Amino acid sequence: MEISGIISAVIIGLVIGVLGRLVVPGRQHIGMLWTIVVGIVAALLGSAIAAGFGVANTKGPDWIEWFIQIALAAVGIAALDRARVHR
Repeated sequence: MEISGIISAVIIGLVIGVLGRLVVPGRQHIGMLWTIVVGIVAALLGSAIAAGFGVANTKGPDWIEWFIQIALAAVGIAALDRARVHR
């Protein structure tokens, strides 16, 4: 993977992670680095799930893929926040 691919993954992870944080109600007790990590994982998993359903490549914006990625990020952030609060 080239440096531009890594930078793109971090930026997409940041966007997906922040959108996931906005979906989760209340204050989250995780840092921005964890938000990016969860966002990157959610983006990768969401893309794979969307490809499995055959909705990854559509004409125009891939809204279903974005929805799946954001939903996965929200679930990941909520789970990580809950795990960190109970430690």
